[in-house]
Amino acid sequence: MSDTPFGFGLPPEEPENGDEGKKKDPAGGGPTPGNPFGFGGFGGDGGDNPFAAMFGSLNPNDLGAAFQQLGQMLSYEGGPVNWDMAKQIARQTVSQGTADGTKDESVGPAERTAVEEALRLADLWLDGVTSLPSGASTAVAWSRAEWVEQTLPAWQQLADPVAERVGMAMGGVLPEEMQAMAGPLIGMMRSMGGAMFGQQIGQAVGVLAGEVVGSTDIGLPLGPAGKAALLPLNIEALGKDLGVAKEEVRLYLALREAAHQRLFAHVPWLRSHLFGAVEGYARGIKVDTTKLEDVVGQFDPSHPEQLQEALQQGMFQPEDTPEQKAALARLETALALVEGWVDAVVHEAASTRLTSAGALRETLRRRRASGGPAEQTFATLIGLQLRPRRLRDASRLWASLTDARGVDGRDALWEHPDMLPTATDLDDPDGFVHREHLDFSELDKMLGEAASKDRDSDPGSGSEDDEDGQGGKDGSGR
Repeated sequence: MSDTPFGFGLPPEEPENGDEGKKKDPAGGGPTPGNPFGFGGFGGDGGDNPFAAMFGSLNPNDLGAAFQQLGQMLSYEGGPVNWDMAKQIARQTVSQGTADGTKDESVGPAERTAVEEALRLADLWLDGVTSLPSGASTAVAWSRAEWVEQTLPAWQQLADPVAERVGMAMGGVLPEEMQAMAGPLIGMMRSMGGAMFGQQIGQAVGVLAGEVVGSTDIGLPLGPAGKAALLPLNIEALGKDLGVAKEEVRLYLALREAAHQRLFAHVPWLRSHLFGAVEGYARGIKVDTTKLEDVVGQFDPSHPEQLQEALQQGMFQPEDTPEQKAALARLETALALVEGWVDAVVHEAASTRLTSAGALRETLRRRRASGGPAEQTFATLIGLQLRPRRLRDASRLWASLTDARGVDGRDALWEHPDMLPTATDLDDPDGFVHREHLDFSELDKMLGEAASKDRDSDPGSGSEDDEDGQGGKDGSGR
């Protein structure tokens, strides 16, 4: 039986979040195995009140504000996720600092200049190793709080489809003739569901803000289009124990950010393809409502913690449907291809210029493979766990394509999703590299030339059309 809300949660082998939660709020403000939303008792008594995570350890003077906030939560009538709450909790999580005691701080002028120069130099280096032009019109340095603000719209697009499925289940467990009578109850349950999703997402995004080094760390374009961003505070934390000069770490990460930006800017179908795979996964979710029906029949509005307890007992168990498996396979393969391409391109650009390029490459690979930001966040928010081993396979495939077809031939595969390698191709990269592929750009060129010839041979008059048409038939030998 699951002890995670909606059947989703962080992988059990992730010690960082668990330790952080314990250190951060012994009174119950952080997630624990039996309490994944981080809900605890008021004043640190370990009770079952599901709203303590929002209010913290209260003294009597805080009760008025606490109940006002509780009323706002229960009166929420927006979408499937209470994003105001998610934003508030993410900001609170950021302000508490990371497990190592590092607090967020505003980015100073010197750091902003250093980031801008690193991204500008990175784009120059990338010009020689990819045919895709620069994709960033702006280079910025963000604090952790700024990263939260700038990426929340993307998180909304990722998480809403899954939350919507859960919300529909909460509203659809009663017979239609009873739903009108139970309207207030259903409304309260939906508000609670939106609040609980908002709390979980806010916590996850807030923790992630303390780890990421740019706007594309998880292989998705989370920030505004055309804006390359780095987080100086997190870059310094990443490089602290590597024994590598901070300038080299910053420049290597700038190369990765700039490479991602080129891909998302000049492959117009890629963003919708990735986000569409997430939505496809959400559409395949089947929520087990048996327990939910029991809870609805016995639900006491004066004890909202009953719903929280039911959620912790695994009320929402996503099933492995064919639709989910297909969408998950598409997403995993697409993300592996994105990350593999960036890895291969950045290595080509940096290996002869940065003495620590190989060490930095391996560090970031291990960071992803050991359950880094991408895997953990997807597992928490949308129930998806990536397979990082595919990233190495994809990187080897892209490097082989460069050797066999050159930079232009390699990058031309991004022109259409049907031209990209599949999961099977990642298992047999040599077979894919040496296989003949239809070049859509050449096909378009041939069609354009054929149309041009037709226009040249067709002056436009009716009599000449007839003569040309007859002449064409006569000369064809048919």
